Amino acid sequence: MENLIDLLQGQLSDDLLGQLSQKIGGADKQQTAVAANGIFSMLTSALSKNTQSQAGANELSSVLDRDHDGSIMDDLAGFLGGQRQPQNTSMLNGAGILRHLLGGKQSNAVEMISRMSGLGSDKTGNLMMTLAPMVLGMLGKQKRQNNMDGGALAQLLSNSVDGQVQEKRKELGLFGKFIDQDGDGDIMDDLGDMGTKFLGGLFGRK
Repeated sequence: MENLIDLLQGQLSDDLLGQLSQKIGGADKQQTAVAANGIFSMLTSALSKNTQSQAGANELSSVLDRDHDGSIMDDLAGFLGGQRQPQNTSMLNGAGILRHLLGGKQSNAVEMISRMSGLGSDKTGNLMMTLAPMVLGMLGKQKRQNNMDGGALAQLLSNSVDGQVQEKRKELGLFGKFIDQDGDGDIMDDLGDMGTKFLGGLFGRK
């Protein structure tokens, strides 16, 4: 089975990273790459948690059918850059996706990604909104191509979180802890203990 995080990271060409860096205000390309990989891991962890119940998995399946058929992946640079607009505007509603997945934890998520990547919080927030549709778009593409139901989607997400190489498991465990917490901000202490340089190495592109 495909690994969603790997598929997403595979889309981060130098050209796309340059486009994203300019879109969020002229950011450093390497910092953008580190932040993007962190965002992919965090949102995949959030989706996996949301699909642990059958109801959650079925809801995700319905949302993908309605709003995220994967067509964004046919011209990712065009859609993310604003040169192309989908007929269904929900496809690119990054703010709505983040609100649903992270709720009141969104500001903590932005701060966490910002601290580990060195990217300013405003740019991190913009990048997160830009990339959220890409995550659901890739998931929708996998659903369409493989005729996946809610249970298969849940399995894909679970495998994507669990199946990362050994050196990334601590990072993904941190995101899982973040997603499970009550929004009290304790994750920032854990992040500081792990060290920004260490996290940057985990998220760095190979």
